[in-house]
Amino acid sequence: MTSTSVAAAASAPTVPAGHRTHAVLDSPVGPLTLVAHDGVLCGLYVDAQRHRPPQERFGLRAAIADEPFAAAAEQLKAYFAGELTTFDLPLALHGTPFQLRVWEALREIPYGETVSYGELAREIGRPTAARAVGLANGRNPISIIVPCHRVIGSTGGLTGYGGGLERKRFLLDFERRTAMGAALL
Repeated sequence: MTSTSVAAAASAPTVPAGHRTHAVLDSPVGPLTLVAHDGVLCGLYVDAQRHRPPQERFGLRAAIADEPFAAAAEQLKAYFAGELTTFDLPLALHGTPFQLRVWEALREIPYGETVSYGELAREIGRPTAARAVGLANGRNPISIIVPCHRVIGSTGGLTGYGGGLERKRFLLDFERRTAMGAALL
């Protein structure tokens, strides 16, 4: 994304009108709806996700073989095969400046590790904003790729996750097992 589009994204709390398309990919956590805005991935939603936009906002259905979905699907398949720990895809994140800071910090959490909402708040320079971090985390439009599932409660317990705690548990356990297996090689 160019610096111009980053600045535009920072000032626009919602995805602006434009050409949107979507595709659906089967995964171990259920169907993933990938959404693109003007050819750049701007959403990844699981079924029954809290804060999932209405289906009509996803645009026309495209083939998973179409870009940008093909690249995202390839990386997601590698992730679920335990072969990919960091995604490298152009993303169009649209949110408030605070949300964008939180979502960028989420991308820095290492694979197989977790941080608390308070730790993430300190990381972005807002040590008293743990609740606001939690709200921004819950509004993350590109789950899994922007790993909001890696944020846990201050006592280490699993707390809210837009995709459901069962999925969060699956993703965290999967990443830990994979990271441990990779470290043993």
